[in-house]
Amino acid sequence: MKVYTANEIRNIAVLGHSGCGKTTLMEAALNVTKVTSRIGRVEDGNTVSDYDAEEIRRGVSISASVIPVEWSGTKINFLDTPGFFDFAGAVHEALSVADATLILASAKSGIEVGTEVAWENAVAKDLPRIIYLSAMDDENADFLKVVDNMRDFFGAGVTPLQLPFKQGNKLAGYVDVLTGKAYAYDGTATKPCDMPADLADEYEERHAALLEAIAETDEELMEKFFGDEQLTPDEMQKGLQTGIASGAITPVLCGVSTTAVGAIPLLDVLTTHLPSAAVLKSKVNVEDGKGEMIELPCSDSGPLCAFVFKTIADPYVGRLSLFRVYSGTVKRDVQLFNINQDAPEKPGHIYLMRGKDQIEASEVRAGDIGAIAKLAITATQDTLCTKANLMKVPRFAAPPSLLSMAIAPKGKGDEDKIASSVSKLLEEDKTLLYKVDAETKQTIISGLGDSQLDVLINRLKARYKIEAELSLPIVPYREMIKSKVQLRAKHKKQSGGSGQFGDVEMVFEHSGNNEEPYVFEEKIVGGAVPKQYFPAVEKGIQESVKAGPLAAYPVVGLKATLVFGSYHAVDSSEIAFKMATIKCFKEAFMTAKPVLLEPVMKISVLVPDDYTGDIMGDMNKRRGRIMGMEKIGKKQEISAEAPLSEMQKYATDLRSMTQGRGSFVMEFERYDEAPSDVQQKVIAARKLELEALRDKE
Repeated sequence: MKVYTANEIRNIAVLGHSGCGKTTLMEAALNVTKVTSRIGRVEDGNTVSDYDAEEIRRGVSISASVIPVEWSGTKINFLDTPGFFDFAGAVHEALSVADATLILASAKSGIEVGTEVAWENAVAKDLPRIIYLSAMDDENADFLKVVDNMRDFFGAGVTPLQLPFKQGNKLAGYVDVLTGKAYAYDGTATKPCDMPADLADEYEERHAALLEAIAETDEELMEKFFGDEQLTPDEMQKGLQTGIASGAITPVLCGVSTTAVGAIPLLDVLTTHLPSAAVLKSKVNVEDGKGEMIELPCSDSGPLCAFVFKTIADPYVGRLSLFRVYSGTVKRDVQLFNINQDAPEKPGHIYLMRGKDQIEASEVRAGDIGAIAKLAITATQDTLCTKANLMKVPRFAAPPSLLSMAIAPKGKGDEDKIASSVSKLLEEDKTLLYKVDAETKQTIISGLGDSQLDVLINRLKARYKIEAELSLPIVPYREMIKSKVQLRAKHKKQSGGSGQFGDVEMVFEHSGNNEEPYVFEEKIVGGAVPKQYFPAVEKGIQESVKAGPLAAYPVVGLKATLVFGSYHAVDSSEIAFKMATIKCFKEAFMTAKPVLLEPVMKISVLVPDDYTGDIMGDMNKRRGRIMGMEKIGKKQEISAEAPLSEMQKYATDLRSMTQGRGSFVMEFERYDEAPSDVQQKVIAARKLELEALRDKE
């Protein structure tokens, strides 16, 4: 593959609902550009984009793939993305380096949830949008109906650039709405033909709407248009490019991906009407070495700036860092500097990626996408530059990982192996989070959904021969007393020689502050307990509050006051007073109205208006409280509070309730007393849990 400059490159993220045909369209593009001799099928597991074993097994894309094709002297870097919501992190990776978006939808199904999400993502990133309606051979396909629905839903800028016509159920050709020329399909190629008579009126209407949209991109064109003057072909072309670049015009095309019919006109539009990387990313905002934001022009000869948007960590191939060059040229012999890690990197081989295939390259210029092998310290979202010209590309925000599960190896002794193996897998997916809970000692893995975590488990087994299982994490309950109790306890032991004697009388009550485990005071009069043993008494409290007598959860809000006691001149010791304190605590705690406190979360749910009632009803079933509502665009933001124990699988449940249209964020708010029936269930379950742990030991 030849070396291209930015004005010859298009970087396009391919978005859409899962199963709408994104990967199949990539196969069609590869086929008509003579890269492949056949169109691969997702069902057969032989597509260029979906090469991972899990993608082949599931029949869906999991990661973003770079699919470059060459057409009319232009290089198009397609970034094929997953449509399944669990793998949205890969979508954000692709969007971070894309210059435009190609949104796929079915001419039969029309707008689906993934279509809405794709549109929202493109708008949020302020990227140009082109829509491609696939499945035009389906007998229920209705191009104009879907286009008009999209105009109603996404805005009047959605404009057909083609008017398709059929013979039977087969897509036979189209009318170019811009020029009025008609073309018939001859295999995947086209040849001029007469416009079908029944499309003449439709063409006039759509052509006029398109011309008006083009005219609105420029004041001079608008004056000319409303003065009934004809726009020249050059003016129409320039206005269409401007409209697409600004997002004011979203052209709609169509085809049949499984047969590659429509792929060539699509490539023509992308190379003709979509501005190049040099135009769409003529400048990018970066942070210089002084921490100030500057505009960096897109130039081959400028200072080197490359952003790593994806990492592939293969146990056999090694690590590959996929990058977008914003300025300068990446070459094999150029010393790189990772500004995020503040360390130099020695580049290995440089490649152009096409799915899993690595095409060796001598250099990658500004505007293009490439890969470097075996960088030692570079991670996803790091910026590579030179020590002489420090600059950093801002990192993109990944979707929040709100489904957390405990992960544990099935085999004994695999704890260390699982930690190192998971860390390698996390290099590939930054939406996966991994930590060891300091309180519960569980290893927690967090992600976007069940399928994403299931993929992690399967990859652990396939790549690293480690079998692991997932379970719901232990909820970090707390124990607290509600009443005041005064109690005396002795620790007395005689076994020949020096004995042990400690005697304490203590008052236990609620401190009024659940943020702290305990408050210790002493009110000893007359030296009943010598001062030297006060620290030992406090140590007994410190040890006791780590696991309360009720269900072995940490104790909070305890006030312990030493008021009386006695000692023996020979047998008393620090350990004796510590043991007496622990005994006193256990006996007193269970008579002081002990209760369990549960963590309560603050939740913000964003859903379309139609789902508001269902979400509020479901939140009530979860023992939640609705705190308020606010209208945000076409959606409602519902604020609520609910116990963590009822929200552990909410990421999956919300997606199911809203067909993927809802989103939420959640954070810890406070601890509240759990209802008595909940306390009884938790205590019973905790007893079994502790018994199981003892059996393992």
